Amino acid sequence: MSKLTDLPKRILIGRALRSDKLGETLLPKRLALPVFASDPLSSVAYAPGEVLLVLSIAGVSAYHFSPWIAVAVVVLMFTVVASYRQNVHAYPSGGGDYEVATTNLGPRAGLTVASALLVDYVLTVAVSVASGVENLGSAVPFFVQHKVLGAVGMIVVLMLMNLRGVRESGSIFAVPTYAFVFGVFCMIAWGIFRIATGDQMHAPTSGYTIHAEHTGLTGFALVFLLLRAFSSGCAALTGVEAISNGVPAFRKPKSKNAATTLALMGILAVTMFCGIIALAINTGVKMAENPAADLLLHGKPVGAGFTQDPVIAQVAAAVFGSGSIPFVFLAAVTALVLFLAANTAYNGFPVLGSILAQDRYLPRQLHTRGDRLAFSNGIVLLAAFAAVLVYIYGADSTRLIQLYIVGVFVSFTLSQSGMVRHWNRHLRDETDPAKRRRMIRSRAINTFGAFFTGLVLVIVLLTKFTHGAWVAVLGMVAFYALMTAIRRHYDRVAGELAAADEPGEDTVLPSRVHSIVLVSKVHKPTLRALSYAKLIRSDTLEALSINVDPADTKALQEEWHRRGIDVPLKVLDSPYREITRPIVEYVKSLRRASPRDVVSIFIPEYVVGHWYEHLLHNQSALRLKGRLLFTPGVMVTSVPWQLESSERAKLRQRRGAEWNAPGSVRRGEVGRPSSRNREPSGKQ
Repeated sequence: MSKLTDLPKRILIGRALRSDKLGETLLPKRLALPVFASDPLSSVAYAPGEVLLVLSIAGVSAYHFSPWIAVAVVVLMFTVVASYRQNVHAYPSGGGDYEVATTNLGPRAGLTVASALLVDYVLTVAVSVASGVENLGSAVPFFVQHKVLGAVGMIVVLMLMNLRGVRESGSIFAVPTYAFVFGVFCMIAWGIFRIATGDQMHAPTSGYTIHAEHTGLTGFALVFLLLRAFSSGCAALTGVEAISNGVPAFRKPKSKNAATTLALMGILAVTMFCGIIALAINTGVKMAENPAADLLLHGKPVGAGFTQDPVIAQVAAAVFGSGSIPFVFLAAVTALVLFLAANTAYNGFPVLGSILAQDRYLPRQLHTRGDRLAFSNGIVLLAAFAAVLVYIYGADSTRLIQLYIVGVFVSFTLSQSGMVRHWNRHLRDETDPAKRRRMIRSRAINTFGAFFTGLVLVIVLLTKFTHGAWVAVLGMVAFYALMTAIRRHYDRVAGELAAADEPGEDTVLPSRVHSIVLVSKVHKPTLRALSYAKLIRSDTLEALSINVDPADTKALQEEWHRRGIDVPLKVLDSPYREITRPIVEYVKSLRRASPRDVVSIFIPEYVVGHWYEHLLHNQSALRLKGRLLFTPGVMVTSVPWQLESSERAKLRQRRGAEWNAPGSVRRGEVGRPSSRNREPSGKQ
């Protein structure tokens, strides 16, 4: 059975890796870039469109503000990249923003950052996958008609790819990520060449007009609109923090390689973002939040049947020509890299979850590595959260992106504020002039970063809160409350389990041990349990049976006396034919009579070898042990008897292990043995 249940797992994620192979999964820079930076690189496919969508509220005339918004985003990008280069050198352990905030600002600030990042990672997957489906839909209409199904399916595929391990996922993602970067740079270069030669380029929507929701905006209304457009463009910065969280996954020297990757990511993202914005304005791209009503052709709305293609697809159509080979190539790699951009979150969320679990803020299972040395539980949990979010919002990237970037700017601001305190603390003790100059320069960079990102956070909250950002804030509050409650639970358990320095009640020997062997029939499992119980040398030993059928009970007593078993047999009546309750009540009565005594329960069980045999038995041992767990002073011992089917199952497992051994002729994929199904050897 183990081989049958484990085979699909092995096919999907591959054979298990030994723990000492962890170092072989570390990434060189060429693979680290697509693994950790695919999110900010791919965001240029939708961030320019979000800027134009917001500006369209004031009509086409507001588009001339887009270059200035792009400049502001560029300044912010370089500020954040420069700031995080200080982070990866100062904190290379992989805690990233969470570690920086916790160490320098306290546990509450760290938990706030962790809550923000967890929410943002979930949104990264949802937004990237939804946007990828929409880009793919520009070439394949099926994906437009089945957006939710396609998005959820892609989330599952990404989950399986990441379960195979970080190095393999990096190799898989490298080709499409670099192909996307190559395609965008070719588009920008060819577009500039055509402009320089006087060639006219027209986007598919260049002949359309926009029905402005608000015309002639001035003063505060215009400023608010520009700030909202800027906050939407800031989506290009999401995922920057993932590199600081993923420093341990880099090859040595880890900090230097991570800092180099950060710089390269910033240069590529900024160049592509500005190039697409410039070409969109030059080719006359038109975007509207409600295209069916606000996008006009010959003065009439285009109607509900119109599909608004993303900005990058329209620019590619203008530069290369719709349907051309370069256009199809760029559309394909754009959709693919948007799907793979979610990989940034698939690497960041599990690592952060592992660190939080180690700090007792999340369940300990999130700190456990899976068969492929990835944090499998965190990967699966992220996929589940993202799939639910995609389903709720109908895989609509425009609706999802309103929830976006709040969390990342919370972490940006607190992290940079923590770095300022970090440098202040080190400057107090540093006397070397050269090192002090480097620290002062780093502090200045982080100070400016904290101020700028804090300002952007305020802008994002003001401009996006009523448009959906409140959902992200609510999610952050929920994560914060949940992690606080989990930490309280673990602290309470640790306090209860901590051994005292001086001998106390937990080290005092019990007065007596009262042993009970549960019996329903006299057969081999019962006789083995009786023999084992005698070896314990308890103060008192008795057999206990429950009378649910008078005829069976009478036959048991006669067999007991016929065999001359020297252990007294006690029979408890059960008018309602229950087994568990009478045993529990009897044990409690013994504890009440002698509180310092220990009651030891021996449960004869037999072990079956097939899952379908498990369905044929009532599992009364499992229920009984579950109840006895809550009774103080009670110890439960299972005495197994292996049936022939379980022995055959064990033999199959042994053969499978031999086939899977290194150097064997046949290499099979055999997983861990299935759990054995046990129950009392009583009435079936």
